[in-house]
Amino acid sequence: MAKITRKTASQPQYGGFAPYGNLTALYYQVATNATGAVIESDSTAAVASGDVIDLGPIPAGMRLDDVLITVSTAMSASVTGKLGFAYADGVDRTDVPQNDAFFGTGYALSAAAVLRKTATTAPVRLPKEARLILTTGGAANAKASQIDVRIAGELTGPR
Repeated sequence: MAKITRKTASQPQYGGFAPYGNLTALYYQVATNATGAVIESDSTAAVASGDVIDLGPIPAGMRLDDVLITVSTAMSASVTGKLGFAYADGVDRTDVPQNDAFFGTGYALSAAAVLRKTATTAPVRLPKEARLILTTGGAANAKASQIDVRIAGELTGPR
């Protein structure tokens, strides 16, 4: 199992300073080239089953409510994924444990689709910076693909 990290971080949109909250959407993208490797990453190898793709940072204080995943160009047949988070410093917390399947498991990345959160996890507020991680399964990817991920929640600021 390899860990693949994107070199270019997401372009988060901070805002939504409405009188009733600070709804925020953070945007991330996974695009692979014709050989199945993640573009703009630290790896030239094709994505294999079990690889963890680090999509980028989630700031401390972000409340994780929902996710919207758009698979506009599918990965190879049988590729699946689970989406969650791990703390940037690698140290888990007992009050808000890191969870590599926080948003869901069994996402079919091998077919064009729009997907939502499937896990029944309650919203959590991150006590420190985390990384959004996509763990692949089912099969290796051997083709060009594009998957866009938007996390919805409230940027409440660090504790």
